[in-house]
Amino acid sequence: MAAAEWRATRLVPRRAAISRAQVETVSGRALGVFGLVFGGQTVPIAIGQAPALADGAGIALMAVLYGSLAALAVATFARVAVRAAAATFAVLFAIALVAWPYLVGSPAGIDGAPWLYYLVTVATTAAVIAVPPMPAAVYTVLIPIAYGVIRATPAGGGANGFLAALDAMYSMILGIVALVIITMLRQAAEAVDAAQDAALQRYDVVARQHANEIERVKVDALVHDSVLTTLLSAAAARTPAERALAARMAGDAVRRLDEAAAELPGNEDRVGLDVLVRRLRTAVAGFSAPIDVRPTGLGGVELPVEAVDALSSAAVQAMVNSVQHADESGRAVGRTVEVRGAGANGCVIRVADDGSGFDPAAVPMSRIGLRVSIEERMANAGGTATVESAPGEGTVVTLAWPAGVEASDS
Repeated sequence: MAAAEWRATRLVPRRAAISRAQVETVSGRALGVFGLVFGGQTVPIAIGQAPALADGAGIALMAVLYGSLAALAVATFARVAVRAAAATFAVLFAIALVAWPYLVGSPAGIDGAPWLYYLVTVATTAAVIAVPPMPAAVYTVLIPIAYGVIRATPAGGGANGFLAALDAMYSMILGIVALVIITMLRQAAEAVDAAQDAALQRYDVVARQHANEIERVKVDALVHDSVLTTLLSAAAARTPAERALAARMAGDAVRRLDEAAAELPGNEDRVGLDVLVRRLRTAVAGFSAPIDVRPTGLGGVELPVEAVDALSSAAVQAMVNSVQHADESGRAVGRTVEVRGAGANGCVIRVADDGSGFDPAAVPMSRIGLRVSIEERMANAGGTATVESAPGEGTVVTLAWPAGVEASDS
């Protein structure tokens, strides 16, 4: 088979068990669950301390913090705007903590630690989820210190300095532990993602080299079996019969060389879209998840081999991305690949799923699966690639060749 056929029919290596997306999902959902648990535990204490605050301040404070906790839990399980919800809670908690001494109207009514104390760890973990490690570390240190200062004041229960420092240190340690664990998991997942992307690129290079070696051996065998044999027979021919045999062998050798050239098309040769569909179906057979290939309007459409190579490789990468990232727990994700001829010299491929979706603008430039393997590959071949996705809304990757064919065909 040709190098492009080998590239389309290879089996894609399975993704490692850990990924950055999985770390973010697990961390976020754990924060949502523990936030609800800790928040529920503080309700009786908050209600008991509400009369000590200024009129309406206790109810307003509970509504703001408990409401933001509930919104955070919903966001983490829906996987929508998780960082925004976590940042919102962290900011609101910091404001509530700083405002606490000014909200307390009757310090005598604060018996024991303020109920905000039980949410300090939730707030510091939310900061870890929402912002980079350095700002999260600053927040993790400053919030417990602020609480310790308030704890020693009459509005904070008037604890002695040792007890206030002990409470602050305990909250700080828990926050630092969460920061270290989540940061290490993120770094490990990023290393796995980078290693897998690099492995996929190396695999593609090796596949090309292997296919080229197969073709070289095939051509060498053809030259040896046909061309050299014909030349030797012609050189040794002495009789008319031997010369006639050499002529027939020469004609057969020329015919076989023509057939080999047809099997190994150059970049200027054209092939039908049925070849592209066959490659995609062969690639789909190597995935663990079912993908429905739907061809329409293929008759009479021919594309340059270079365009077919780019379309098939980009479509396979889009399917790889869907299988790796789009799955949602609790339900099966539907995936389709639509291949449509556009006029006599164009093609549009849509790789779609109804999975978890993502924000394309938030994808780092270093992620070669989308930037290089899809967008740049199509651009280099004279086509286009567009990605339409949103968290919770699925993903559609549209590949078009040549550039602009989709707009002119619609």
